[in-house]
Amino acid sequence: MEAELSQYRESKLRSLLKALSWRIIATLTTTVIAYVITGEIAAALTIGGIEFVLKFVIYYVHERAWQWVPRGSVRRLLD
Repeated sequence: MEAELSQYRESKLRSLLKALSWRIIATLTTTVIAYVITGEIAAALTIGGIEFVLKFVIYYVHERAWQWVPRGSVRRLLD
């Protein structure tokens, strides 16, 4: 049973790469929005940089926390 569960769990590296790819996309969006609102590239880059680091860590922790939730348990709760 443990071997079956492990094939459905994501590795830490995969979680890390998913967090990184998503953060790049989301941070570019945030940086563009910040630039449009402020008109200042320095402010936009600062906001984007802070957002990247904080949300990267938050997403990774969130992704890893979901690995503790047994697959199918949320669906069973909703059925």
